[in-house]
Amino acid sequence: MTFDLIVFDWDGTLMDSEARIVHCLQAAFGDLGLPPPAREAARDVIGLGLDEALLRLHPEADPQTLRDLATGYRRYFLEIDPTPSVLFAGARETLSQLADEGYRLAVATGKGRVGLDKALADTGLGALFNATRCADETFSKPNPQMLFELMDELGADASATLMIGDTEYDMQMALNARTKALAVSYGVHPVERLLPHAPLDCIHDIAALPAWLTGYGMR
Repeated sequence: MTFDLIVFDWDGTLMDSEARIVHCLQAAFGDLGLPPPAREAARDVIGLGLDEALLRLHPEADPQTLRDLATGYRRYFLEIDPTPSVLFAGARETLSQLADEGYRLAVATGKGRVGLDKALADTGLGALFNATRCADETFSKPNPQMLFELMDELGADASATLMIGDTEYDMQMALNARTKALAVSYGVHPVERLLPHAPLDCIHDIAALPAWLTGYGMR
């Protein structure tokens, strides 16, 4: 195999959670009497750690306001908001196939640990991943630290590691870590924002990944 370790972003790559994230961000702002961010602005920060996302949405906020926004967002996302978050079609089958073929799988996400663990439990996918990293455990994307820690934990070389994601933050993180990257076109950032960061390719369906890996390994 050309790649030994495949690292997935979560939101927008494996799970269609865009609407829920946007609703929860807007609700958290509204609870504090602040103008909710527009949908496009909220979409744009998906993939960043929560603290970084809130600061980008409200750069003049004082530290207490940012803490209150974070608390409100987590409460809505984990307990209140009914907007469904579902795996993209083919994601479960793709991950199972790759694990069966011997690839080591990992997650590098802007989600917090509580949120990712809940998603892994709800989907039953936790056992397929060899390691995971969240933004509240280390530095947020596009800092490469998440990838460095995953590669160190699993003994993988950057040259044999592939990062798969839907945002320019994923692509930038891969560049910063000197790993390869593969973009997906169905997430929150348009392809035009992904391609300038030199991914190997862009796929339009997660179910296309096994065939793409086979084809790339034969080049």
